[in-house]
Amino acid sequence: MSVRSDPLSFNRLQSGDRTTELCAILTQAKLVRINKVTQEVEPALAESWTVDADHRRYTLKLRDVRFSDDHPFTADDVVFTFAALYDKKNDSVLADSMTVNGKPLTVAAVDAHTVTITFPSPYGPGVRILDNVPILPKHKLDAAESAGTFAKAWTVATPTADLAGAGPFVLTSYAPGQRLVFDRNPHYWRTSASGEHLPYLDRITVEMIPDQNAEMLRIEGGQLDVMNDDVTAEAYAAVKQAANQGRVQMLDVGSAMQADSYWFNLKPGAFANDPRASWIQRDELRHAISMAVDRKTFADTVFLGAADPVYGPVSPSNRTWYWTGTPTTPHDPKAAKALLATIGLVDRNNDGVLVDAQGKPARFSILVQTGRPRLERAASVIADELKRIGLTVDIVTLEGNAVIGKILSGQYDSVYFAPTMSDIDPATNLDFWLSSGGFHLWNPSQKTPSTPWEKQIDDLMRRQSAVSDPAERKRLFDEVQKIFIEHDPIVYFAARHIYVAVSSRVTTVIPAVDLFPVMWAADQIAVKH
Repeated sequence: MSVRSDPLSFNRLQSGDRTTELCAILTQAKLVRINKVTQEVEPALAESWTVDADHRRYTLKLRDVRFSDDHPFTADDVVFTFAALYDKKNDSVLADSMTVNGKPLTVAAVDAHTVTITFPSPYGPGVRILDNVPILPKHKLDAAESAGTFAKAWTVATPTADLAGAGPFVLTSYAPGQRLVFDRNPHYWRTSASGEHLPYLDRITVEMIPDQNAEMLRIEGGQLDVMNDDVTAEAYAAVKQAANQGRVQMLDVGSAMQADSYWFNLKPGAFANDPRASWIQRDELRHAISMAVDRKTFADTVFLGAADPVYGPVSPSNRTWYWTGTPTTPHDPKAAKALLATIGLVDRNNDGVLVDAQGKPARFSILVQTGRPRLERAASVIADELKRIGLTVDIVTLEGNAVIGKILSGQYDSVYFAPTMSDIDPATNLDFWLSSGGFHLWNPSQKTPSTPWEKQIDDLMRRQSAVSDPAERKRLFDEVQKIFIEHDPIVYFAARHIYVAVSSRVTTVIPAVDLFPVMWAADQIAVKH
């Protein structure tokens, strides 16, 4: 299969980039797993669980299994993983998503194969949250945690022999910029419905292919079995032809649960010494952009029509959580210009260019990942549409990890990107919704909410995550979506329809709407001989 870039780490607790996540899917296991097709919680390393009457304390019965290096998996590994996750010295990227009302879960070993997990307060999703955390081997990482160096453990320079996990595969080779090789884990614990030991495959080779067009040529030519991403709009016809000829299989997965995202840097002080400070972080600018971009043109150009307009943070395809009252933003360039005039951006010279009170052009940049034609086209459409109302937009393209670095450091004006949520349940994505969250994209990790509306969302999401009644949870999250759309911290334009191409020799694929639409169930993939 293919990926765009190298992993940043082999320690999922310390890095959330896409390739690190793939490595974790292949080599690690979790206490429970969300089935990406049914969205139901399934047993994993925990074979069963019970919950106390107050819905706070869960008792999990663990499987009697072994890690890939033949070391026994026990409750001590679960306790260790959560201790490392919550250790402030480690600054884990998963820590925010694994708290309830800002407090960690309490994890304790009852015996070698039983743990209790106590939530600090009632939590609606329950054990669903545990799908976020791969369980790491204490015997491999305890020394680093004790020495205070866990955050630097399992870097990409770590010898593969020093790694271990309870997942279906074992990383056996890594050549930076070229490939990762994963061999079958002989101690993997899952079996098929007919009782066969999984995984079916002996080996998975992951090739670094930064350019999406090169990837498409390789899948069509039979040099690749599974793509990193779904079929691009411009490649659909060629892949469909290859499918008709029997060279590949094209799988219709359905509409994306989440649209690509366009947001501005809203961190207070980010533009303190910038003459644009009076307007670049204003709600009115983002509202105007939402009105100025014709979503039909956007869908037709970026996705060649294989997309649906989206007006808020939840796609209509997410039937469980979508707010049916989501307003439809009209395409109205005239109204967009009038709105921009209220924040001092006016065409003072009748030359079609909006300028501020000092006569300087209203200009900003869009940061976008190179090698992702869909994202690059989207940035170009946005720039063209905004030019029509007098805004000047520069497009800056960088490699994927460099884009992430700019986002994390707050060194950008605006960005068009394709972030992903870990689950459709909003309470499991509090690192996005809460102002204190590290994934609160437009202004992450706030000590206190920077705006009254973010505080409102904080309060609603804390209530929503504590309620067990589905109807009340839905009502509260509808309120969150309403406030979000009133301020547009992220502007959404269209959610793509997802098609996945795999080679004709690949079988028993279980495609799903997911960050990894095929590899989420890698242990069940087989090839024809």
